[in-house]
Amino acid sequence: MPTYIWIGRDGPRGVELRKQWRPAHLAGLEPLAAQGRIRFAGPLLGPAGTPLGSVIILDAPDLASAQAIAARDAYAAQGVFASWEVFETTVVFPR
Repeated sequence: MPTYIWIGRDGPRGVELRKQWRPAHLAGLEPLAAQGRIRFAGPLLGPAGTPLGSVIILDAPDLASAQAIAARDAYAAQGVFASWEVFETTVVFPR
């Protein structure tokens, strides 16, 4: 299954909204994690250690499926992210 990188960048109310929507965000990712399809997920941190966005590396059947996962995520749907993108990638390391 191909690997995708999903990058979400927080909007101006990101820190505030993250607190509200984090449980739903994690609940939405949990089934993928249980299937072993999440390779990495975590916040993008600014110089002061505050979240500025998120990066999630996941396996999906195709780009459209990966984009659909991102679009229905609570952070994307509830305005935590001002913008987000999904890219296909190739894993070189670890081998």
